[in-house]
Amino acid sequence: MLEQFEKIGKDALVELKAVVDSASLEQFRIKYLGRKGLILNMLTQIGKVPADQRPAAGQLANKIKNEVSAAFEQFKEKILRAERDKKKQLIDVTLPGRLPRIGKRHVITQTIDELLEIFARMGFSVAYGPEVEDEWHNFVALNIPPGHPARDPLDNFYIDDRMLLRSQTSTIQIRVMEKTKPPIRLVAPGRVYRPDTVDATHMFMFHQLEALVVDEGVSMVDMKTTIDQFIKAFLGKDAKWRFRPSFFPFTEPSAEVDLLLTDKSGKEGWVEMGGCGMVDPNVFDAVGIDSEKYTGWAFGFGIERLAMRKYGITDIRLFYENDLRFLNQF
Repeated sequence: MLEQFEKIGKDALVELKAVVDSASLEQFRIKYLGRKGLILNMLTQIGKVPADQRPAAGQLANKIKNEVSAAFEQFKEKILRAERDKKKQLIDVTLPGRLPRIGKRHVITQTIDELLEIFARMGFSVAYGPEVEDEWHNFVALNIPPGHPARDPLDNFYIDDRMLLRSQTSTIQIRVMEKTKPPIRLVAPGRVYRPDTVDATHMFMFHQLEALVVDEGVSMVDMKTTIDQFIKAFLGKDAKWRFRPSFFPFTEPSAEVDLLLTDKSGKEGWVEMGGCGMVDPNVFDAVGIDSEKYTGWAFGFGIERLAMRKYGITDIRLFYENDLRFLNQF
């Protein structure tokens, strides 16, 4: 039995020297050091040795196991190092390098940047405001009294009794008019929040672009001309849009702006882009601007809907699903 143990050890060391790669090394491990390998089987045979020889057999078996295991680990490191060096030698340094994957701006960000650039050419400055607002800036100063349906908790994301996520970027025009004397000419992009039922044209969070002009002698003709120039600059001279009479507490008169959209089947239909109108005198009074001296107009357009019209996107949810197959198109 002891001679068999010695033979297993010698054979293992001889075979280990013949290993040339990691594949043959793994075969060696399975044959000698695996769960069903010869070394483990040798250890299980110690119980069959006569009692007076068991101590010597155990010592010999453990010695052989340690020697073979140590030789295996040493050879393993040698083989792996050789294979790594071989891979390094296979690199052709004359080949062009791999270009890193560079990110890009989201289609909404691209749209906002383009919109701001258009209005900058028309002499508009840019303003921003907080997304968490108080009722004064979101409702009261905009001539939306208590009890108005727009203030219903079911139609807003209230944080507490007086604070909420802003439901419109019109809050920014209030903040600007509180601190700035006319003439005022600004645009204000930003996120707004409304608990709308999500569908192809509605989301509970979306982006708006607010515009405000306040000066002496400003009329609705100025507003209509600006909107027409803006739409033609952004969507092309063939873009079709229309005014539709409407009502907003903070403008009088008021109108909706609709754009003509075409779906995948080629069917055309009007889709609301946002509201507009002449600033209500009560809004001027709330921010300390003389409503007898100054007039103004404002509009708020949905940025996602503008992008949908420009790029032929038929579902607003695509903007927020983070599907690179969609986003990489822009």
